[in-house]
Amino acid sequence: MFNEIKTHEITVDIVILTIKNGDLQVLLVKRNNEPFKDKWAIPGGYVRMSENLDEAAMRVLKEKTAVDNIYLEQLYTFGDPLRHPVSRVITVAYFALIRSDDFNVVTTADLAWHKVFNLPPLAFDHKEIIQYSLKRTRERLEMCPVAYQLLNEKFTLTEMQKAYELIMEKKLDKRNFRKKVITTEGLRELNEFSKSTSKRPARLYTFDTIKLNSKRAHFIKKENK
Repeated sequence: MFNEIKTHEITVDIVILTIKNGDLQVLLVKRNNEPFKDKWAIPGGYVRMSENLDEAAMRVLKEKTAVDNIYLEQLYTFGDPLRHPVSRVITVAYFALIRSDDFNVVTTADLAWHKVFNLPPLAFDHKEIIQYSLKRTRERLEMCPVAYQLLNEKFTLTEMQKAYELIMEKKLDKRNFRKKVITTEGLRELNEFSKSTSKRPARLYTFDTIKLNSKRAHFIKKENK
């Protein structure tokens, strides 16, 4: 069935997750060419002969979305022989969680944020890749408070709980969540309160340090320009 002599192609695909308008969203691009012309897809492209995988991922991300200076973690390699309809393509997927205010993504008709749990029809196996990135992120919640990557530098516990609920796609008990999270190493209570119109503005918190309990724990690194 397959030509064993023909070589394969290598691509990189990048899953970028953020919280916008109260929803967990992913950045997608609309394909201009076949296969899957006019379908939405994760930003991706072929790896050049002169590049390593990380270099290719950063180049593709900047070319497709104008986003750079972001830490990307290698997620998984997807190599189903039938994942591409016309060639043998293996893709190395990357992902990151970002604060939407940290990156000025200029959305267009061909580049837009989409709700993770209400995705349009996607090209290739990109729905599976996004689902796998969610699975990895949920696993990270057990290792370290990765949801802080989606929050402002100063945040309320309610905002942090909301981030967890969006990632886990379920409601959490407020009292139990606060009891657990308040003991998180590196979390610092501030003598500041949210600018709220309510009678009792909520106290703000920040993270001084984050203890990563795994060499593969996920974090954002912004380099000095």
